[in-house]
Amino acid sequence: MMSKSPQFPTRQGRLGTLLGRAFVTICLALSLTATSIATARAADAQVTEGFINTTPAEVWRMFTTAEGFKLTGVALAEVDLKIGGLIRTHYDAKGQLGDPQTIVNEILAYEPERMLAIRIKQAPQGFPYQESVAGTWTVIYMNPAGDNMTQVRIIGLGYTDQPQSQAMRKFFSEGNRWTLDHMAKRYWPKCAKCVADEAKAATP
Repeated sequence: MMSKSPQFPTRQGRLGTLLGRAFVTICLALSLTATSIATARAADAQVTEGFINTTPAEVWRMFTTAEGFKLTGVALAEVDLKIGGLIRTHYDAKGQLGDPQTIVNEILAYEPERMLAIRIKQAPQGFPYQESVAGTWTVIYMNPAGDNMTQVRIIGLGYTDQPQSQAMRKFFSEGNRWTLDHMAKRYWPKCAKCVADEAKAATP
């Protein structure tokens, strides 16, 4: 048996309780927002893009055939173009595909002459970011950009804010830039649009 009458909160007390709950809710929302922003920043894509003076079909061949892939700068290449298929490459002409220095990428998705998504399944022996490479993937877009010209965008995804992941992001940023420039040089100065623009500019 209760010795006193039950106590009910007054209107002012109820208002204080509601305000307190609202304050906690706002704090929680702000905390989650800050966490989301930090996560988004940590997961920012690594984007490298450039123009190659040839058709999307030719750029597609360079990324999806054994002989074409050698034009990206590797010495040896083997491509099995299918979902789950492997792209095996080697930068040493004296090496052998399948040895510890072989780079193995798995094909995740593709749209012919437009998009290729891959992930590193096996990094070469001695790669300094072995722990961070898992969970990352790359999407390569090939967009028509005029007569016999293609805009290539290489987008790396899955990076975190961890120091090793950020160091790897920088490594691939520099590597992807070198790859695109190396591919483009093969087609200089064969850009029909560039030749036409130069001729037009030179006309009095």
